Amino acid sequence: MGIIAGFLLSKKIGAKHLEGAKSQAERLLREAFQEADQQKREKLTEAREEIYKLRQEAEKEIKDRRGELQRAERRLEQKEENFDRKLDKLAQREEEVKNRQTELENQLKEVEAIRQEQVTRLEEVAQLSRDEAREILLKEIEEDAQHIIGLRLKDIEERAKREAERKSREIIVTAVQRCAVDHTSDVAVSTVALPSDEMKGRIIGREGRNIRAFETLTGVDLIVDDTPEAVTLSSFDPVRREIARLSLEKLIVDGRIHPARIEELVEKAGRDVEEQIMEAGEEALLETGVKNMNNDLVRTLGSLKYRYSYGQNALKHSLEVSHLSGIMAAELNLDEELARRAGLLHDIGKAVDHKIEGPHALIGADLAKRFNESPVVINAIASHHEDLEQQSIYDVIVASADAISASRPGARRESLDAYVRRLEKLEELAKSFGGVSKAYAIQAGREVRVVVASSITDEGVIHKLAWDIARKIEEEMKYPGQIKVTVTKEIRSIEYAK
Repeated sequence: MGIIAGFLLSKKIGAKHLEGAKSQAERLLREAFQEADQQKREKLTEAREEIYKLRQEAEKEIKDRRGELQRAERRLEQKEENFDRKLDKLAQREEEVKNRQTELENQLKEVEAIRQEQVTRLEEVAQLSRDEAREILLKEIEEDAQHIIGLRLKDIEERAKREAERKSREIIVTAVQRCAVDHTSDVAVSTVALPSDEMKGRIIGREGRNIRAFETLTGVDLIVDDTPEAVTLSSFDPVRREIARLSLEKLIVDGRIHPARIEELVEKAGRDVEEQIMEAGEEALLETGVKNMNNDLVRTLGSLKYRYSYGQNALKHSLEVSHLSGIMAAELNLDEELARRAGLLHDIGKAVDHKIEGPHALIGADLAKRFNESPVVINAIASHHEDLEQQSIYDVIVASADAISASRPGARRESLDAYVRRLEKLEELAKSFGGVSKAYAIQAGREVRVVVASSITDEGVIHKLAWDIARKIEEEMKYPGQIKVTVTKEIRSIEYAK
C-alpha cells in the first residue's frame, strides 16, 4: 500500500512537474518565436534600407552616365553641324573658283579675239602682213646700225690720230707688264696640270659643250693651247679664278666631265672658297693678335686674300701694315694692339669697293662703324689716304705704315688695277640691262659673255639686247681695240626618275 501510495504520489507529482515543464517550454518557445520574429523584422528593415541605398546609388550613376551620353551626343551633333557647314562653304568656294576660271577663260578668249582683230586692222591699214612689217623694221634697224657703225669707225679713226702718243705709251706699258712674267702670272692667271694631253679633249667636250658650260658657270676664260699637259685659267677676279681652279682639279681627278657634273663641282668649290676666306680672316687675327672682331667683318677681311691692289695682295699688305703699326706704337709706348687692329683693317674697304661707289678708305670706315669698331680705328681707316683729317697719333702711324708697305719695289702696278676696274665695270654695265641673269668679262676684256633669263623667248629681243649693250659700252667706256658682246640663253629642265 505504501509502495502503491508512493507511486501514485510520485506520479501525481511527476505529472505536475511535467505540466510545469511543458508550460515553461511553451513559454520559452513563444519567447524564442517572438525574438526570432523581432530579429527577422529588424533584418528585413536593414535589408530594405540597404536595397534602397543601392537603388539610389545605381539611379544616380545611371543618371550621370545618361548626362554624359547626352553631352557627348550634343558634341557629336555640333561637330556634325560644323562639318556640314564647312562642306557647304567648300562646295560654295569650289563653285566660285569654277565660275571665276570660266570668266577668266572667257576674258582670255575675248582678249585674244581683240588682239587678232587689232592685228587684222593694222594689216589692213598698213596693207602689210606681220612678217612683212617685221622684215621692213629689221631692215631699217640694220641700215641704221650700219650708219652708226660707219660713224663710229670714222670717229675711232680720228680719235686714234689724236691720241696716237697716248696709245703708244699704253702699248709700251702693256709690253713691259707682259715681260714681268712671275708677278703677272700670280695675279691674272692660274695653270692647272693635266695627267695627259688626252684630258684636253675631254675638258673641251663634244662640240665644245664642256668648256662652254665651265666658262659660263665660273666666268673664267679656260685657255687650252699647245702647252703640254697643262691648261690655263685667266680672269681678272681672283676669287672666280680660285673657284675655277678647284673645280677643274676635282673634275680631272673625278674623270666624269659633263655640264651637270661641272655645275655640281663649281657650287662645291664655291662653298670651299667661302670656308677658305673665313679661315684666312681667322688666321690673320691670330697672326696679329687682334681679338673680339665681328664674324662678318672677319669674313670680309679674309676675302682680301683674293683681292689685289696695284698688283699687291691686299691681305698680305694689311698684315704687313698691322705689324709695322704695332712696332711703331710699341716704340712710342702706345697701345700696340689698338695700332695693329687699325693697321689690319685700314684697307677693309677694298673688299667691297667694287660694289659701293666712293673711296675705299671711307667705305672701310663706314663698314667698321657698322660693326661697332672703336672711333680711333674708324678714323685711322678713313684718314690713311687723307680723305679725312687725321685726329690722333694712330692715324699718323697707320698712314706711315701703309706708305712704307706700298713703297717696296714691285708693290704697285697702276695699269693692272685700271685693267681690273675696267673689266668689273664691263660686267656691271652688261648686268644693268633687264633680263640679264649673268655677265662675265673674258678673253682679257676683249669679250663679254651675257646669259639672259629663259623667260625671253623672242630671238629678236636677244639680238637687240646685244646691240644695246655694245652701244652702251661704246658710250660709257674707254678701251683699246674692240669688245665682242655674246648674248646666250640657257634653258634647263630637271626631272627625277624614282
